[in-house]
Amino acid sequence: MSSTAEQLAASDPLILVDSQDREVGSLSKAECHEGSGVLHRAFSLFLFNPAGELLLQQRSAHKRLWGGYWANSCCSHPRLGEKVEEAAIRRVREELGVSCRPRFLYKFEYHAQFGDAGAEHELCWVYAADLDREPRPNPDEISSVRWVSPEQLTQEIAQDPGRFTPWLKLEWARISRDFLGGIQAGRR
Repeated sequence: MSSTAEQLAASDPLILVDSQDREVGSLSKAECHEGSGVLHRAFSLFLFNPAGELLLQQRSAHKRLWGGYWANSCCSHPRLGEKVEEAAIRRVREELGVSCRPRFLYKFEYHAQFGDAGAEHELCWVYAADLDREPRPNPDEISSVRWVSPEQLTQEIAQDPGRFTPWLKLEWARISRDFLGGIQAGRR
């Protein structure tokens, strides 16, 4: 990402929330991720192909937090006044060059520290969607993408958890336990 684009993204205002997901203000993206982080609204999207495989993205090495780590298909933040589902649709288009119809699964709060670089402290809305075409990843956002079976992802996380973002590991544990059967059944 160019330094100008990085500076603009860092200055984007994010929606601050309390633990009940009530809006309490806004703060720049950079400030939300400094130190131990400030609780803000976010989303994660899991895209599945017709074979039931999940699209993973390897975050750009230029990302401030967890650069080079494997994450779910798309994750980001809604803009001020933007509905979370609308943000998911916008960001999957910007990051992966595709469109989808997200289905809300659940939301949860988490905190993850990335050494001295900063932290994620998010109230995250989690979605799943079907994707019937190959993505066209934006190289400013994503280093690589790959499709994995649910079983393969579970096995890889167990064998080498340090390769994956904290939110992916938390979300995948819940999705594979509580939602995967319904996601797969909905595709039939």
